[in-house]
Amino acid sequence: MIQAIIKELELRKDEINETVETIYFGGGTPSLLSVNELQLLISEIYRHYNVMDNPEITLEANPDDLSNEQINKLTNTQINRLSIGIQSFFDDDLHSMNRAHSSQEAKLCLEEATKYFDNITIDLIYGIPNMSIEKWHKNLQTTFDFGVNHISSYALTDETKTALASFIKKGTYPPIDETLALQHFNHLIEETNQQGYIQYEISNFGKPNYFSKHNTSYWQASEKLSKNDHYNEYVMTSLRTLWGISIKTVEKDFGADYVAYLLKNIDKHIKSNLVCYSNKSLQLTKKGKFLADGIASSLFMI
Repeated sequence: MIQAIIKELELRKDEINETVETIYFGGGTPSLLSVNELQLLISEIYRHYNVMDNPEITLEANPDDLSNEQINKLTNTQINRLSIGIQSFFDDDLHSMNRAHSSQEAKLCLEEATKYFDNITIDLIYGIPNMSIEKWHKNLQTTFDFGVNHISSYALTDETKTALASFIKKGTYPPIDETLALQHFNHLIEETNQQGYIQYEISNFGKPNYFSKHNTSYWQASEKLSKNDHYNEYVMTSLRTLWGISIKTVEKDFGADYVAYLLKNIDKHIKSNLVCYSNKSLQLTKKGKFLADGIASSLFMI
């Protein structure tokens, strides 16, 4: 597989003319690769592409993959950012989500990783059935206590054809409670704000200078799509961010008809206090952030 990736890097080198600013190993579990294999891939990227000085290089990993020895080895590579799938600091939650690591492993992993890496993000899941606000608060407080500078947090969802959806259907797992998820989400916003994090995207909270450069490039990237698809993509990604939908950008990239369509369809959301209009941009309110996907889809050009 490594040789196939190396070959693809070589074959596609002429497709990217821009300077490479971020390198991201993930999803899946790229931490299963050896440090030598990771460094080999990084070296091949440098060989075939124009890479900026000090790019953001992220490795996704689970706590059970990041032993003290592995973390120490990673410090000898160019990887400078870790994305760790903690999900929860409670064993019952981890067991219900079929996670391989334990709460103790999660804490030991962070204790070691924070000694060597300043730029760390962790994943946390909220909306887990029967999780009290107090328990969710402890998850957040544990994160703060470790000095983690970035959090990605998502609601537990029962996507069709997943194990969780099957368990809920069989009655072996409680159904998803959206009211509880909303309470968790609001508490997440309040607590991260008090700790100095900025919610620069609905699911992402970073301290100043710790926003994910890689993810931000996705939200601000352009693709070769039809005009309607390009507009819909812009609406969906921009609405989720701190910066919102720029009316000026819509007019510049798509034209006055699209602006008129956007303003007509978003008016009801402004009146419902789900969206606010500020500095010629449309941004989700605190109330609207939990309903972001539904609001975005109502603005799509079909």
